[in-house]
Amino acid sequence: QVQLVESGGGVVQAGGSLRLSCAGSGRTFSNYGMGWFRLAPGKEREFVAAISGNGRGTQSADSAKGRFTISRDNAKNRMYLEMNSLKPEDTAVYYCAFGKWSHSSNSARDYDTWGQGTQVTVSS
Repeated sequence: QVQLVESGGGVVQAGGSLRLSCAGSGRTFSNYGMGWFRLAPGKEREFVAAISGNGRGTQSADSAKGRFTISRDNAKNRMYLEMNSLKPEDTAVYYCAFGKWSHSSNSARDYDTWGQGTQVTVSS
């Protein structure tokens, strides 16, 4: 059974930092690109960042560039999202996802397994 579990969310003041973690199981971790998406109340799901299976290729949404860093440790079957300089508009449930292929992608259609999400709340 393919499974993803996120952790690391919480409440933080504007300007603060959080590190999200995503643990994967059920498939050969390094064979698949992975991504982070977020869903805020009243908004559509939004791409945040993605990373290729070997970790060499990454891409980020404009809203994340310069503040968020995506990484992965294939030996530990984990992916991370380091978030700095957080803003109230970053408040959302953050989801990690397994891609269908090894490359990174900013399209939710290219992902087939999703975690349950972790809440990030940034207070002003």
